[in-house]
Amino acid sequence: MQIKKISDMPMINIIPNREPLSPEELQREYDYIKSVKIIQKMLDKNLITQEEFNKIDHLNRKSFSPLYSRLMP
Repeated sequence: MQIKKISDMPMINIIPNREPLSPEELQREYDYIKSVKIIQKMLDKNLITQEEFNKIDHLNRKSFSPLYSRLMP
């Protein structure tokens, strides 16, 4: 078995080159994250059910169109 140092291995570009987020995209990300925090608090206080949480979150993902929503649980 051959072992290589990490420094000897070529760097793989895991994240494709991408332009920085525009102010509008950044605002959408922020708004989406805030909305998740709000509905999570509502769920924690039993003001909404898990099913309602999921529906609201789905609608928020559509309306805010966050770029990284797929990464979030």
